[in-house]
Amino acid sequence: MSNSIPEITLNDGLTLPVIGLGTYSLKGSKGVNSIKSAIDNGYRLIDTAYNYENEGTVGEAVRRGSVPRDELKITSKLPGRYHEYDKAMTAIQESLYRANLEYYDLYIIHWPNPKKDNYVEAWQALIEAKKSGLIRSIGVSNFLPEHIERLEKETGVKPSINQIELHPFFNQAQLRNWHEENNIKIESWSPLARGSEIFEVETIKKLADRHNKTISQVILRWHYQLGAIPIPKSSSPDRQLENLSIFDFSLDETEMSIISELTRPDGRINDQDPATYEEF
Repeated sequence: MSNSIPEITLNDGLTLPVIGLGTYSLKGSKGVNSIKSAIDNGYRLIDTAYNYENEGTVGEAVRRGSVPRDELKITSKLPGRYHEYDKAMTAIQESLYRANLEYYDLYIIHWPNPKKDNYVEAWQALIEAKKSGLIRSIGVSNFLPEHIERLEKETGVKPSINQIELHPFFNQAQLRNWHEENNIKIESWSPLARGSEIFEVETIKKLADRHNKTISQVILRWHYQLGAIPIPKSSSPDRQLENLSIFDFSLDETEMSIISELTRPDGRINDQDPATYEEF
């Protein structure tokens, strides 16, 4: 299965699969089994975070998985309370100790926390950690263009990726266009909108029936054709395989538009606006 998943190249040369596994709330032995199942089923991109409190779970699943570490791309994220440079460096090291890994393929700042305004310090720590070999690629999450422009202006280093909330109810068209123009890839968190409402949308049901696919597969294909990397979470082996099976069909322009037009001005799941939201 893994051989059939296309890859993209980030602006620093790192390659990533175009779909990954989200691991939020996957913890303990059950979490290890779920993540190991995903690896065995073909996932090669695994997303965790310091604040998910499951970096150890991910690391254990990697050790028990069926493929060598160097064939996987593991992501973690720096929490808001550790944006000061020295705290950020310690947190990165702690992330690696928790997972018992020698390096992360991708490490990103979880939120900009603009009110506290220490995200440039955090970015400088990520730059140094990359230079020392603790991280292969560095990026951000939930950053707005003005945040990213400031990072590049003050450090000379552009993020390779920005992980943002992106789903049919919040299609982020303007932000996606900006990233494409600036050669920064996008990952989609909560790509299926984290709830049952999206599975009741008749227009998506009709598209799924037309292609003999599930609603999840149609939505994940939409992400792929937008050029975004979705990271759906699933603990079910069957659902994990289902979510990977999106490369044997395509959506035409009209079908893509039908899904994109579901977007809403208030489409954020938890009203977490990066301009004001503060993560601990």
